Amino acid sequence: MGAENYFWLINISPNTYYWLRFWHFMAFISWMAVLFYLPRLFVYHAENIDNKHYCEVVKIQERKLFHGIGWIAMIVTIGTGVAIWLLAKPDLIRLGYFHIKLTCAVLLIIYHFSLWHYLKQFAADNCFKSGKFFRFYNEVPTIIMAFIVYAMIVKANF
Repeated sequence: MGAENYFWLINISPNTYYWLRFWHFMAFISWMAVLFYLPRLFVYHAENIDNKHYCEVVKIQERKLFHGIGWIAMIVTIGTGVAIWLLAKPDLIRLGYFHIKLTCAVLLIIYHFSLWHYLKQFAADNCFKSGKFFRFYNEVPTIIMAFIVYAMIVKANF
């Protein structure tokens, strides 16, 4: 079933649909970059906690990455995803693979907020998690992203 099968629902043009998808993919890639890199900065921060000058520089990087890119990318990802779903493909909710994607999206949002929690702790010099913890924690979005890609590429086509 191609995208053209859904356009009659609200008179959304194929061009609009493809632009929504374009921005959804761009925002998702940007958001994932933040979710991959911020915990890596936390590793460096945690492992250099005694070097105050270094930590002050890393705090700036963490804050700018999270607030300057992370929030925007997450909001655009969610907004365009909801727009695609409601405006162009409302029947997706009936498909099992879409439930996998939605569950993973909710897990990524929870993960995003957990990073905010750690960001605030580091900003207040009150985070006592180890670099090793953040090395493992850094793998969470990779696993979730793998399920999203599986759902949208493999499951959606079977």
